Amino acid sequence: MPCSQPPVLGQKRPSRRQNYTSPTNRAPPVRPAQQLWKSPTMAGHSKWANIKHKKAASDAKRGKIWTRLIKEITVAARMGGGDIDSNPRLRLAVDKAADANMPKDNVTRAIQRGTGGLEGANYEEIRYEGYGINGAALIVDCMTDNRVRTVAEVRHAFSKFGGNMGTEGSVAFLFRHCGQLMFAPGTNEDALMEAALDAGAEDVIADDEGGFEVVCDPYQFSAIRETLQKAGFQPEMAEVTMKPSTQTDIAGDDAIKMQKLLDALENLDDVQEVYTNAIIQS
Repeated sequence: MPCSQPPVLGQKRPSRRQNYTSPTNRAPPVRPAQQLWKSPTMAGHSKWANIKHKKAASDAKRGKIWTRLIKEITVAARMGGGDIDSNPRLRLAVDKAADANMPKDNVTRAIQRGTGGLEGANYEEIRYEGYGINGAALIVDCMTDNRVRTVAEVRHAFSKFGGNMGTEGSVAFLFRHCGQLMFAPGTNEDALMEAALDAGAEDVIADDEGGFEVVCDPYQFSAIRETLQKAGFQPEMAEVTMKPSTQTDIAGDDAIKMQKLLDALENLDDVQEVYTNAIIQS
């Protein structure tokens, strides 16, 4: 997916630069300007509670996740070849498959289908945009072998659960395609920031709950995650995502309606990912 302009989640406040001191007291090498931003915590919800909820939901849908990953691997191999070392998108998909404990044979067969070694469905990528409850922005990424079926199912889900489909580009400008790694409160701030910037991350964002978010180029995501893990930093959540630049708080009955819309979209067989700027209050 193409990258859009890079807004950063939350209102930025004046930067707080980190002072690096090498073991030999020498000045650190010059890097492009990097900043640690403080992200305001939204009242009435916990980012870390939302992350745990998302992880639990993903675990509950493991079978469907495998199906979606097989599609992603197949398309990535078809578009960029079957060599993960020269195909960043394929490497990312294979890494996701490993995280989801997908058998290696399944991964190999999906790559072979993509490169023409095995017969299989010819999937195409489609993106739909729209609005949920209270005007919350939604992006729905699909892979399908039947465009007519897919658009009908997505439109029905929007209509049934109080949303509206938009035109191409209607909300995409509110999101940025990027890698995102979330680290729990208590993580060593100075050490994480130095390790992340050395690895090539673009931003390190601190929130008022004490947690940290590392933002990076989507095609450097796998390498940066591996580098940080080797340095002893294990993310609570790590993914390539569409990161919203604004948030829409939704509570009460509207929160229930919005969750039903999200669930309906995510449960469609042709849907790969659903992104939203909605913050659902518990």
